[in-house]
Amino acid sequence: MPALTDVLAEIDGWEPTTVAVGVTDADDTLAEHGPTDAVLPFASLTKPLAAYAVLVAVRDGALHLDEPAGPKADEGATVRHLLAHASGLPPDDGGVMSTAPGTRRIYSNWGYDVLGALIAERVHHPFAEHLEHEVLEPLGMHDTVLDGSPAADARGTVADLLRFARELLDPTLLDEDLHAAATSVVFPDLDGVVPGYGRQSPCGWGLGFEIKGDKSPHWTGDALAPSTFGHFGRSGSFLWIDATRGLAAAELADRDFDRWAIDAWPGFNDRIVAAATAGDA
Repeated sequence: MPALTDVLAEIDGWEPTTVAVGVTDADDTLAEHGPTDAVLPFASLTKPLAAYAVLVAVRDGALHLDEPAGPKADEGATVRHLLAHASGLPPDDGGVMSTAPGTRRIYSNWGYDVLGALIAERVHHPFAEHLEHEVLEPLGMHDTVLDGSPAADARGTVADLLRFARELLDPTLLDEDLHAAATSVVFPDLDGVVPGYGRQSPCGWGLGFEIKGDKSPHWTGDALAPSTFGHFGRSGSFLWIDATRGLAAAELADRDFDRWAIDAWPGFNDRIVAAATAGDA
């Protein structure tokens, strides 16, 4: 059985020029490879951080998950729908693809921009400041910044993403019920598309996090538990958390998601699980 450090070294053979990866449990980084202190774009891996900032505002009573929100509020769309890509909004502002809330999983950047504007209105300062003060600073994510859309415009380091992963494995910013709501499937019967991996039926999401479930094919591979949650980004980035194993991994790269990632990630993640759990009874 290869050691975890040997598995992570596989990234040296990937197409990106710069790529870094790390694996952590709830307490400490277990192994890492590459420049884990290099600041790289998160792309849509921004969304879980943005969602966490929204959930902190829910914790503090600045808004409620089931209050009407967004352009489809009069059709029943809520904050919960927006976080779970179930609001009926098209992928981007001005797009024409649209459905009734709660009928289809449409991955929507626009929905996260709507949430960012709503939070800014409620907390009386820009969403990026709210994210910094309520999530990034408390978790020690000092190299991560949001400069633009809550859907896609954060950048930071693998080291910071591992700090976020430890929060997700052992939450300190959210109570148990709110954390469970975020990391469990909401609106469970909705179909949708996982970019790069095709239509999934059902297409499970929590509040800002994709839930692996029984999706196949899937970027996390085959070995991780169905309850595994996380996200990946167009920048060639991923973050997954398998709470059943107390294990998480994060990766950033300088090449956009493409065939290289589709081919590399599933087997790589399976080998991470095998190496990290080799000593388990």
